[in-house]
Amino acid sequence: MASSSQKGVVITIPVLVLSVSAAAIFLFFLLSSLSSSPCTCPPSTPDSTFTTTAAVVTGGKVVEEVVDRRISVSRDDIEWVKDQIRANGLRMQDNVLRKGINPRTRAQQLEDLNNFKGISHYEGSEANNHTALPCPGELLVEEHHSNYGEPWGGGRDVFEFLAESSRLTANSRVLEIGCGTLRVGLHFIRYLKPEHFHCLERDELSLMAAFRYELPSQGLLHKRPLIVRGEDMDFAKFGSDVMYDLIYASAVFLHMPDKLVWVGLERLVSRLKPYDGRIFVSHNIKFCSRLGGDECTKRLGSLGLEYLGKHTHDSLLFNHYEIWFEFRRSKA
Repeated sequence: MASSSQKGVVITIPVLVLSVSAAAIFLFFLLSSLSSSPCTCPPSTPDSTFTTTAAVVTGGKVVEEVVDRRISVSRDDIEWVKDQIRANGLRMQDNVLRKGINPRTRAQQLEDLNNFKGISHYEGSEANNHTALPCPGELLVEEHHSNYGEPWGGGRDVFEFLAESSRLTANSRVLEIGCGTLRVGLHFIRYLKPEHFHCLERDELSLMAAFRYELPSQGLLHKRPLIVRGEDMDFAKFGSDVMYDLIYASAVFLHMPDKLVWVGLERLVSRLKPYDGRIFVSHNIKFCSRLGGDECTKRLGSLGLEYLGKHTHDSLLFNHYEIWFEFRRSKA
């Protein structure tokens, strides 16, 4: 009787061990590679937040750094701060004399500063040898923060509306007509790259407050904003090759003759980026509406400007809203 033979593959124990070891090593390197590879998926970011580069100071030099730039607050931000107030059981109290706190008006604070200088200070000839940028007392007690018909904090509201409406990035260039003491401008200067914020301002005291107090105290001297003293809508000192993403005037055209406003617009059109650049004017545009609707549109068109509409923006901190009128350059 013929015996049937069975054929198969015979794997010895040493070969099996080597195969398992090789597979384990391969799997180890594969998992290590996957865990160390950066994810290329875009991060999920809340509204009004995007990743960009910012200019920062390192070792006295301005360098670029990637950061998240939030413009306006989110609902989560508002709920967070409300939660902190509730968690700490806080209630608004009268600002009266209490342990360690001696409330003073700005006038009283200035008087104390002039009479007593400070708890620790230099006397005699040494008084002028230790302060690199001496600042007048009136500015130190921030009297200029009361120069406006609205709270100083409203400057942030203006910045948020204009920056978001114009889709500004750190690379954008901004011109403010009448920046005053930088109630709004400080936020643009902080947000933009160095030298990208320009301003024309006529009031000398406001400019002193900007240069001698606001910029140094906010740590923004390295941003080198171009702030020029001037009037009559003369923009010659800003150069002829700068193209702006945003030009705005907050409550400035109200105090100018209509004729001068039109002169300014004519000079600004060629400095505004076509189509994407924006001009915003606050409060009203009587310089235009006084001409009549059709004549106003015709006059704007002759300059290469197009009226885009009226906007309102609510304040974050107090019962107030801003009114803004938007224009763009309609011809290249």
